[in-house]
Amino acid sequence: MTVLNSIRRFLLPLGLLCLALTWAAPGHAQMAPGFSVSIAPPPLPVYAEPPLPADGYIFIPGYWAWGGPNGFYWVPGTWVQPPAPGLLWTPGYWSLAADGVSYVWQPGYWGPSVGFYGGVDYGFGYYGTGYDGGYWDSGFFFYNSRVHNFGRVRVAHSFAKAVPAVRSARVSFTGAARGGVDARPGPNEDAASHEQHAPAVDLQVQHETKAATIRSAPVAVNHGRPPVAATQQPATFTGHGIVAARPVTSHPAPTRTSSPPPQSQSHGSPPPGQGDDRDHH
Repeated sequence: MTVLNSIRRFLLPLGLLCLALTWAAPGHAQMAPGFSVSIAPPPLPVYAEPPLPADGYIFIPGYWAWGGPNGFYWVPGTWVQPPAPGLLWTPGYWSLAADGVSYVWQPGYWGPSVGFYGGVDYGFGYYGTGYDGGYWDSGFFFYNSRVHNFGRVRVAHSFAKAVPAVRSARVSFTGAARGGVDARPGPNEDAASHEQHAPAVDLQVQHETKAATIRSAPVAVNHGRPPVAATQQPATFTGHGIVAARPVTSHPAPTRTSSPPPQSQSHGSPPPGQGDDRDHH
């Protein structure tokens, strides 16, 4: 096992470098790093996770993207296969710029650890700090059964860590001066920022691009409750596995503090220090 782990530690950075070099090609239409707008993104909608399509997929939470004349539009949450074993997704986030007026997009990425994502509570394991949705061990992904919807899939590796439900919309950007989350990177997130990263895979890029063509995706149309809030398959917005947003019970608070709830574990133990626990369902 020690030899296997040593090999994995050597191969993972090499694989990330190859992925990054492969990605650096024309034709990708995602929002670029540093892209900014003068309008604050809407609160995140409340929705359930669609069923897991197959063992080994990781759920990527939805987010608001900018659609030009149509303003913000919703990019549904979806299940994606990581580009390589051992990689976790750090979500992108909007942050209030230094000018105190504009909002800047920081894209998400794949890496060995989950880094800073603005303190935004995306749910589904991403509660502002770290990741409670699962972890990698010896090339296998262990799912938190309290977070994810396995549907009819038989998951080989899982554990249970309690997370309370969230029924209200949540602030979708960092920047307390304008009502956003007040968050700064912690030591673990600082360490993650120095690791090698790979950007979104092609299917994620296609997913964001095609989401802009959904008639109900703009916030001006869905008023914060997108009918296509999450999908079982990326870039597929009709048919089986489509989840709509639910009504919210209250407006999001500008800032938040929380403490972790008790944990229960089975079929494996989650790694320590994974932040606070909350979820959509």
